[in-house]
Amino acid sequence: MSNKRHVASILVLLAVAVVSTALAGDKNAPPTQKIPKGSKVFVAPIEGGYDMYLKDAIAKKKVPVAIVDSRDQADYEITGASESQKASTAKKIILGNWHSREEASITLSNLKTSEVVWAYSVHEEASTHGKRSSAEACAKHLKDAIENQ
Repeated sequence: MSNKRHVASILVLLAVAVVSTALAGDKNAPPTQKIPKGSKVFVAPIEGGYDMYLKDAIAKKKVPVAIVDSRDQADYEITGASESQKASTAKKIILGNWHSREEASITLSNLKTSEVVWAYSVHEEASTHGKRSSAEACAKHLKDAIENQ
């Protein structure tokens, strides 16, 4: 990845994180509006194919939503950004750590009102399973937000 793309990716992640933090406040804060179980959710494309990891994680964690293939069919939309950085040679040699650094921020928006009803950011310095680990963390917290309303 070129330096310009790397800087742009970091800026996008920071912007999403700032918006997520401002809108979500505390990670454990309840959503601003209830997300009904069984809601239809469209997962928008996310750079690097992260949307596919997120869809798989939502299914694996049994998040009580229905993933739809078209935005027109959905009640809510998940958007976000992610970045993955493989372990450097120095990290491997000095720390003996082969795990990647993963960052992701996602938001769930009500398509009728355009309101962001839930947001979450994850940072894993040494992710055992790469993007899959961070996607599963996002799915777990989404499930908690829906079930604990």
